[in-house]
Amino acid sequence: WSFVDSKGNQQWVWLALDAQTREIVGVHIGERSAVSDQALWNSMPPVYRQCAVIYTDRWSAYDSVLPNSPT
Repeated sequence: WSFVDSKGNQQWVWLALDAQTREIVGVHIGERSAVSDQALWNSMPPVYRQCAVIYTDRWSAYDSVLPNSPT
């Protein structure tokens, strides 16, 4: 995350990477919320959504997209 303009405006950079090629296949910049989680998911091409696996810090918003994903 980073600050934009002031410390009161925190922004997270959300990235989805292809594990083999390291290509960025999805991106979203915004707050750390379920809305941003969904925006990242929607930014990914459907072919990547079919086999996506998320490794996270177990933050609850990720459950809204892939509830059975390993963490």
